[in-house]
Amino acid sequence: MLTTLQIAAGLVGLIVGAEVLVRGGTGLAAWLGIRPMIVGLTVVSLGTSVPELAVGIDAAVSGSPGLAVGNIVGTNLVNILFILGLSALLVPVVFQRRTLTFDLPVMTAAALALFLLSLDGKLSRGEGLLLLGCAVAYTWALLRVSRRDADTEPMDTTPVADEPRPRPLRHVAALLVGMVVIVLGADLLVEGAVSGAQELGVSEAIIGLTVVAIGTSAPELVTTLVSTFRGDREIALGNLLGSSIYNIVFVLGLTVVVAPRGVPVPDEVLAADLVLMAVVAVATVPVFVTGARITRAEGALFVATYVGYLAWLLLARA
Repeated sequence: MLTTLQIAAGLVGLIVGAEVLVRGGTGLAAWLGIRPMIVGLTVVSLGTSVPELAVGIDAAVSGSPGLAVGNIVGTNLVNILFILGLSALLVPVVFQRRTLTFDLPVMTAAALALFLLSLDGKLSRGEGLLLLGCAVAYTWALLRVSRRDADTEPMDTTPVADEPRPRPLRHVAALLVGMVVIVLGADLLVEGAVSGAQELGVSEAIIGLTVVAIGTSAPELVTTLVSTFRGDREIALGNLLGSSIYNIVFVLGLTVVVAPRGVPVPDEVLAADLVLMAVVAVATVPVFVTGARITRAEGALFVATYVGYLAWLLLARA
């Protein structure tokens, strides 16, 4: 009964928090005169990645590497295959040129870098610092690119006559409140889900790849769906791509640095799940580039691929 209440309360918190977060993000973007995609790639994606960070650090410090690494790998698979696929299934996704030439290559490079760094079966503190350095470089480059785009294609931010310009503090407060509610909701959801999974005797790595990954991806899922239905697709796309990048370079990087002796990569994760994540990252490139969009049919293929992967996890490895 307690587990069910935790899951229900977590879902409510995620829905409410995502709505507040999206409103704050779009309002702040309009006030600053920058594109909502940039807010989604930075502030919103970092905010919705906080649950992964909390789970990763706690797992690494408590000696649960399968949960720490499996959570990141599983979350990115959920983000790209399931959430992005479901978003395209609802409304076809159209990408801007900058997304295709900058954000997509960075996401693919991050996935491949994690796979290569994990080949020796361990992520050391030096490699964690390298990942954190990549996070800083990506954020700096992202701001540079957004500034260049703003110079070449300035947004029309002229206020309507006799209409007072909204104060930015309101939007910042909405962002902060939304993040806090999302984190609390995700914590309740993951705690309840993990308790239920452990009662069934599921392995640590599988819990990280499935229950925890899906639970900590719930902020991205709800934020994407809310953004889609509200018509703020740039926030949704920026959130997914930014989260997938920051999950590897920032969340996992900081987790590895904080861990006492680095983070071992379980053999089962290295042999299958990391390979799949790298393959998915590379395979999405032609899908994204062809027509600069993801059609409903391609979205359905993404979702079906994830459902098949999840079924294989539960049937063959649980």
